[in-house]
Amino acid sequence: MKKTDDKTNVMRILDQKKVAYTPHAFEYEEGAPCDAVTVAGLIGKDVNEVYKTLVLKAGGGNFYVFVIPGAARLDYKKAAKAVGEKSVAMVLSADLLGLTGYIHGGCSPIGMKKLFPTVFHEAVLDLSTVTVSAGKIGRQVEISPSDLIPLVRGKTADLLAE
Repeated sequence: MKKTDDKTNVMRILDQKKVAYTPHAFEYEEGAPCDAVTVAGLIGKDVNEVYKTLVLKAGGGNFYVFVIPGAARLDYKKAAKAVGEKSVAMVLSADLLGLTGYIHGGCSPIGMKKLFPTVFHEAVLDLSTVTVSAGKIGRQVEISPSDLIPLVRGKTADLLAE
């Protein structure tokens, strides 16, 4: 059983920018599922308020970050349209660490190696707070969308599959 109590880089960035957040920690078994639905249950949050961070690549080689509700599925056509591309595809888990600095299950829209264009599903604007990965499995941060979206120079769009 692993539990992480230390501050993550995401938390340090939020502290440095003086952005209010609530940290959440949870214990997990190595190799156990760590998807957003599971995490929502572990931290006692509504699954529609826990967002997952997905990194995709367009045909021309540009990378994009999409942040959507944990139980939802990304509509690739809507995602491509939101960033002005013909198509996008998921980045392989094996390539995630080198590209973003994060591993699968611990990917945060905050503090990636490079600030990629970031799009949140538009329903985030209806929430008072949204919970995203703090950059490490076992850690989450709950933050106001009005603070989070400008922090990552994000925008919103309809991104979900029907």
